[in-house]
Amino acid sequence: MTGPRERLQELGLELPAVAAPKGVYVPARRTGDQVWTSGQLPLVGGELPATGLVGADVDPDDAAAYARIAALNALAAIDALVGLEAIRSVVKVVGYVASAPGFGGQPQVVNGASELLGAVFGRAGEHARSAIGVAALPLGAPVEVEVVVDLT
Repeated sequence: MTGPRERLQELGLELPAVAAPKGVYVPARRTGDQVWTSGQLPLVGGELPATGLVGADVDPDDAAAYARIAALNALAAIDALVGLEAIRSVVKVVGYVASAPGFGGQPQVVNGASELLGAVFGRAGEHARSAIGVAALPLGAPVEVEVVVDLT
């Protein structure tokens, strides 16, 4: 059976270093048999690849790629806390999309995160989800993703 690390490798991905919090919080917190991540930005090497509003400054397809990066950062936070192998299933994903007025494609943007989790965990990656349009996100990020997982 192929585990999540092997699936990441097959996808040509590796977990990044956990991003240092940009405020007073921890990247992930275990409670009972679950881990909840803080909102993860699409930081790459500590920097945002783009800033601005999706549908104006940021192309929706690019934003979906950024949601994928944010989900990968969430997995890195979970891995640092309990290890990827401890994940039994993904329970919930919340995606926030900094949206231009009139932009309604938040579900397609957050699909970037959902598709990554499905590729890594298969059926165990199927999850409940919210895709929320907001006026602005920290540091001007176009997306932010939170993940909740059940543990084995």
